[in-house]
Amino acid sequence: MDRLTALATRSDAKTWWAPWANVMPDWFKTYVGLEGLADGAFVSESMVIPGLLQTESYAQALTLGTGFVRPDHAERFVSFRQTRAQRLTDDDPLTLHAVLGEAAQRLRVNGDETRQAQLAHLAAMSELPNVTVQVLRPEDGPHAATPLGKFVLLDFAHVRPIAYTEVLDGAMYVQDPDGVRTYRMVADNLRQVALSPAESRALIRELAGAA
Repeated sequence: MDRLTALATRSDAKTWWAPWANVMPDWFKTYVGLEGLADGAFVSESMVIPGLLQTESYAQALTLGTGFVRPDHAERFVSFRQTRAQRLTDDDPLTLHAVLGEAAQRLRVNGDETRQAQLAHLAAMSELPNVTVQVLRPEDGPHAATPLGKFVLLDFAHVRPIAYTEVLDGAMYVQDPDGVRTYRMVADNLRQVALSPAESRALIRELAGAA
């Protein structure tokens, strides 16, 4: 964990999110610092749209509904998430590959208007050259991530990759090369099983129209 702390608290990793430090759990600060230094991220998420791809209204409804932060911190946390999402469109953007369960697109969050806007935003973001989105449908059958839930693989230019997964009140970081390799094998399996990026975008737009 010392290596992670050293990376996450480097001045270039920490500066941007420091104004929101008091609205985030300590274990999440480590992840945010690491994400800020990463060149690439693979995200597997079955139930919700990942934070980097959320609209403001979706993020607000999800933050209030899940109780991830205190109610009086919700507005500032949503502001943090919107600033964090700029990592995908800045001058040196993060390369993101997200595999999302179809349930994440169907989850009813604050009514149809919020969901429709979120899906339209997701489809638009998937057209960026540094963003790939794939959808995993129930009919695609079991896959390597079935027992896992959400996980993230972070790749860096000059240090070893890290796998990250969340538990109810914290997070687990995998640094061991063999452990990271296992998560990468799962990520490769998800890429193969899920709809192609083009098919996924078409499905997302179809679901947005039906919202």
